[in-house]
Amino acid sequence: MIFRSKAPLRLGLAGGGSDVSPYSEMYGGAVLNATIDQYAYCTIEENDSGQVTLIAADLDQHKQYPASLNLPVDGSLDLHKGVYNRIVKNFGITKPLSFKMTTWCDVPPGSGLGTSSTMVVAIVKAFAEWLNLPLGDYDTALLAYQIERIDLGLSGGKQDQYAATFGGFNFIEFTKDERVIVNPLRMKRWITDELEASMVLFYTGQSRSSDRIIREQQDNTREGKKLPLEATHRIKENSYLMKELLLKGEIVQFAITLGREWENKKKMALSISNQKIDSIYQAAVDAGAYGGKVSGAGGGGFMFFMTDPTRRYALLNSLKRFDGRVVNFHFSENGCQGWRIQGG
Repeated sequence: MIFRSKAPLRLGLAGGGSDVSPYSEMYGGAVLNATIDQYAYCTIEENDSGQVTLIAADLDQHKQYPASLNLPVDGSLDLHKGVYNRIVKNFGITKPLSFKMTTWCDVPPGSGLGTSSTMVVAIVKAFAEWLNLPLGDYDTALLAYQIERIDLGLSGGKQDQYAATFGGFNFIEFTKDERVIVNPLRMKRWITDELEASMVLFYTGQSRSSDRIIREQQDNTREGKKLPLEATHRIKENSYLMKELLLKGEIVQFAITLGREWENKKKMALSISNQKIDSIYQAAVDAGAYGGKVSGAGGGGFMFFMTDPTRRYALLNSLKRFDGRVVNFHFSENGCQGWRIQGG
């Protein structure tokens, strides 16, 4: 039997950074995000080889280990091994499993679309399909969060795991007592269509590690630095306003507010923007973009811009002089999914 899964990547529309510890525990956080039709995939093939084979096809990485109840977390395909180790621990598995796992993603790592967290969700979902694990959406997202942030010690926020699991447009609140409340938004079709017609997604060509940026944000919060802290407060407040504008279909005002979101985001940490990002942003504004921002922690990866649909091609032409590429996309309604097929 072969077990497959996929989980959608997300665009961080507003509030990103307020979901990062310790800010969310000290002040509470709120983010607005939406998943798109770019995915992380996982396939698990059970066998009796006495081996665990892990393949990240898009990264050209391949590792094999003797079947064990605990795989070594040693810097190579740790997301894959971290999920396996936690599944074994949480669900009382007493006999080592033999299998081949193959993963791949539609976009490069470090892209700002939540790739690592989305991959963890996809792997958890594949194991849940294989082992018939009793995991609801909140359970899946929380487990993925714990694996990535606690077990593996990787820096980051809390929104990505929930976006990938639930899918669609969501307003997600993070309370001081560490509860997470996912509020799915009932989007009118014309609003989603107008967003897609107005939005341009651009890959800068620069993959980056979010770890250093996230740690700088965390340090700024712990030290109570006024400028970054006030910027994070405004970003959180902005997420409530942008949710309202989105639901009302006030797309131009939403886009203008997105630009203000970016100006505040840059104040959260010095490494969020750089000369190339600033140049791309200015070129987009000069071509008629109302506003835009970097998706995710910053420093590189994907940027997205909003413009009048009739100005879309002027914006596309303005981006041609930069190393990078425009990625066409649609918003996705579904979260992570798992299924099984008979092996060949």
